[in-house]
Amino acid sequence: MTLTLRNARRYGGGDPVDIVIDGGRIDRIRPAGTAAGEFVDMQGRFVGPGLWDAHVHFTQHVIRRRRVDLTGTHSAEDVLEIVRAARAEGAPLLDGMLIGYGFRDGLWPLPPRLADLEAVVSDIPVVLISGDLHCAWMNTRAAARLGLRLDESGLVRERPWIGALAVIDQSAALPVDAYREAAEAAARRGIVGIVEFENADNAAEWPARVAAGVTALRVEAAVWPDRLEQVIGDGRRTGEPLEPSGLVTMGRLKIVVDGSLNTRTAWCWDPYPGLDPSSAHACGVESVPIPELRRLLARAQQAKLGAAVHAIGDRANSEVLDTFEQLGMHGTIEHAQLVREEDFPRFAQLGLTASVQPEHAMDDRDVADAHWAGRTARAFAFGSLHHSGAELRLGSDAPVAPLDPWVSIAAATSRSRGDREAWHPEQRLPLGVALTASSRTTIAAGEPADIVVVERDPYACDRDGVRAMPVAATLRGGEFTWRGL
Repeated sequence: MTLTLRNARRYGGGDPVDIVIDGGRIDRIRPAGTAAGEFVDMQGRFVGPGLWDAHVHFTQHVIRRRRVDLTGTHSAEDVLEIVRAARAEGAPLLDGMLIGYGFRDGLWPLPPRLADLEAVVSDIPVVLISGDLHCAWMNTRAAARLGLRLDESGLVRERPWIGALAVIDQSAALPVDAYREAAEAAARRGIVGIVEFENADNAAEWPARVAAGVTALRVEAAVWPDRLEQVIGDGRRTGEPLEPSGLVTMGRLKIVVDGSLNTRTAWCWDPYPGLDPSSAHACGVESVPIPELRRLLARAQQAKLGAAVHAIGDRANSEVLDTFEQLGMHGTIEHAQLVREEDFPRFAQLGLTASVQPEHAMDDRDVADAHWAGRTARAFAFGSLHHSGAELRLGSDAPVAPLDPWVSIAAATSRSRGDREAWHPEQRLPLGVALTASSRTTIAAGEPADIVVVERDPYACDRDGVRAMPVAATLRGGEFTWRGL
C-alpha cells in the first residue's frame, strides 16, 4: 500500500515536500501537493529519520516502576528513610522481596552500613539497586536468599551482583502487556529501534514478545558470554532475523570488562582518591580478565558474531582497544567514559564505534569531578571522539537514564541541564552529528520508511526545546507506531 506524508518539512528548513512511502520504504520525494493517492497531511511539521537507542536494558526499564524509587536520595539516611516508609506503608513485594532502585552513593557523606539497613528492615529480604546497576545494598536475608556474602557495608558489587540481578529478574514474571506499554511509550518519543543489552535470553524472549504483539520497535538482541555457545550452536549470526517479521535481529556479544564510575569500579590507570594505592581495587575492577576477553572475542569472530564491549575507565578502554587491534576485529565499545588522549584516534583507526550515553555526563559530572579529578577534560569526551574520526552512537542505558533520544541529543549538544553551566563545553557535539548518531537511516528515496514527525525544527530549538521535543508521529517501516497528529 502506498502512503504519502503530505506537506512535510525536513530539519533545517526548505520547502514542504510530499514523502511517498511504498512497501515499507521511501519511494520518492516530490514537491508538496504533487503526489497522488492516500495521504496524511503533516501540515508543515518536521520529519527526520526514526530514532534509535543504542544501549538499553529493557527489562530493567520496564520493571523500574515496580521498585521503590530511590533516585532523589543523597545519603544513606535518605535511602533508609524511604525504605522505612515503604515498609510501614506496605509497599508491594516482588517475589517476596522489597526492592528499590536508583541510589547513587559516589558522593554520600558517610558510607552505607549493613547494620543500619538491618536496623530498618530485617524480617524480609531487602535489595536496593544502585542507579548504575553495578551494585546493590542488601540485608542478610536477601544475601542468604541470593547466595551472596556480605561485608560490613552490605554492598555487593560487579560480577557477583550482576549474576544475582539476573536471578531477580528471572523471578519477576513481567506480563507481556508491560513490555508492550513500554515499547509504545518509546515510540511516542520517536524511537523505532533499540539495542537490547539485558542479561537474559534475548534471542528467545524478544521473538516471543513480538509474537505476543510487542511490535512497536525494531530490536537488536545481544547475547552475554554465558549463552554464547548456545547462540553459536543455534547458528545465529549478527544481523540475521530471529523471527518472521524481521523486527528482531541477532545483535552482538556483550562483554563487561570493568565496573562503573559511581561504584568506583571503573578500571583506571590511576587510583581513586582516598583508596590505598596498593590495594587490589584501588584503580577499579577488571571484571573480565583480558585473556578471557580475547578468547571470547575470537570465538565470536569465528562464529560471525559482532562484539560490544563495556569499558568505562581509561585502563579498560586501552586494554579493549589493544585486544580489538590484536584480533583485527571491528565492534563497539560501550560507554567509553574516560579515555587517554593517545587512545582517541584509535577508535577510528581500528574501525570501532563509540556507543555513548550523553545524559550520564549530566548525572555524573559531580562524581567525576570528585573521583576523576584532573582527568575530566577527557571524561565523557564526545567531542574528542568525534573530532578524532570515531563513529558515534547515542543511547540511554535505560533505566540508568531516560529512554528518550531527545534527552540524549540535548545532553550531547549542550553539556548542561537545569540551571547549571555547561560542563566541559568543548566536548559538545554539533546537532547534526548527534542526530546522525541517534538514527540508522535518512530521509531519502530507497531508505526504510522509519520516520519521526516533530512539531519543531530541532535546528531552531534551544537546549530545553530539544530535550522536550513534541513528537507528533512515528513510523516504523511505513506503519504508524505512534500517531498524535
